[in-house]
Amino acid sequence: MRAAHEHCRVLQDALGGLRAHGLDRIAAWGHHLAAVLPFGGRLLAAGNGGSAAQAQHLTAELVGRYREERPAYSALALHAETSSVTAIGNDYGFQELFARQVAAHGRPGDVLLLMSTSGRSPNLLGAAEQGRSAGLRVWAMTGPLPNPLAARSDETLAIDSPSTAAVQETHLVALHILCEAFDAAAGHTGLDRARPRAARTAGRTRANGGPGGPRPVRATRPGGTS
Repeated sequence: MRAAHEHCRVLQDALGGLRAHGLDRIAAWGHHLAAVLPFGGRLLAAGNGGSAAQAQHLTAELVGRYREERPAYSALALHAETSSVTAIGNDYGFQELFARQVAAHGRPGDVLLLMSTSGRSPNLLGAAEQGRSAGLRVWAMTGPLPNPLAARSDETLAIDSPSTAAVQETHLVALHILCEAFDAAAGHTGLDRARPRAARTAGRTRANGGPGGPRPVRATRPGGTS
């Protein structure tokens, strides 16, 4: 039980640091995504190991939904593209795993979120460099500073904890807060809770150009199609 209590204490310390120093940044990220994703922009996310699972958790919340019913938004977890990952790793090496996908999918104005407890993974460093050169906004979620990934990113949410587990667990909390901030900034919070499912479906049908309304024009992302 001593180890369990120590784990909880370290996690509480990490969460306390997030609450004291990270919430403003997460809220700003949510507002930024609300100005990008509804207008044809895209979020690309990547990580290794546990951080890969967390990045994929975020993209699932955006393509699906976090709490309230809302439109689907474009978000790709680069590590989950298994055929691309194995082909790139085989042909170009592990260091190019994500950079080549950023070159393929990223457009100026998109957001690239890279997650790493160490901030030193070569494949993420390459992705950050490729993202910035291609005009993407590069965000990093890491463990303690300084680290190379933070230095190569536009903005970093760093969790100051010596425990890899606590860093990853705090990252998950931060991702959920990011989803809440995005939904609030995009105007989705609480909008559909009281509406029957049939009414929500009918509304989406009209919005998509079905009976009752025209198809809306989507903004075009700079450098690519919408």
